[in-house]
This record gives sequence, C-alpha cells and structure tokens, in this order.
Amino acid sequence: MNAAGPTGDDLVEMLAALANPLRLRIVARLAEGRDYVSHLAREIGVSRPLLHMHLRKLEAAGLVVGTLELSEDGKAMKYYEVADFDLRLTAAVLAEAAKTLTQEDPGKGPGAEEHS
Repeated sequence: MNAAGPTGDDLVEMLAALANPLRLRIVARLAEGRDYVSHLAREIGVSRPLLHMHLRKLEAAGLVVGTLELSEDGKAMKYYEVADFDLRLTAAVLAEAAKTLTQEDPGKGPGAEEHS
C-alpha cells in the first residue's frame, strides 16, 4: 500500500480477504499478539491445513506477516502477526482506488447481459 492509500487492486484483495468470517477471526486473534500456527489452529478450532490456506490469503493481501523461527529444540515454527496496516474506507478513498483498478470487471465478461 502506498502513502496515498491502497490501489484499487490492493483494496479489492484486502476486502476479499477480510470478507471471510474465519479470516476475520484470525486477524482479530493475531491482533492480540503473534502466534505460531499449531497454537493458533487450536485456539481458533480449525485444522492446520485449513489455517495455512487462510493465512496465505491474508499474507498475500498484506494483512498478516509470517516468519519462520527455530524453537529451542531446533524445530522450525512459523509465527504470524498482524501487519502494520491502516484501512480507512471513505467514498473518496474508494473513488481514488477505483481509478487504479487493473482487474477486469466480472460484470463485463461473457454472459454479462444476463446479470444486467
């Protein structure tokens, strides 16, 4: 994200990531402090593979950051924490972001007439 605010593509990716209730819960839990995958999965009540899938989506959107660390016994552990982001949605922010969209509008593809 740049200082002027998110690009349209960044905003779409961030909002899509946050639109999932489980990912919203993950961000809320990580806002309390960083955690490693196994513990976070137990805390939220999901499998590690499912958690990994959601963490990858959140990380791609720039909402969380993962780091690989070694435990005292030499085991590799992946820790996640909330990224430093500040998302403020106003009509002006949305208008500026929309000007920079590069993703195609799904409503303009084949069969768009059916959705009009």
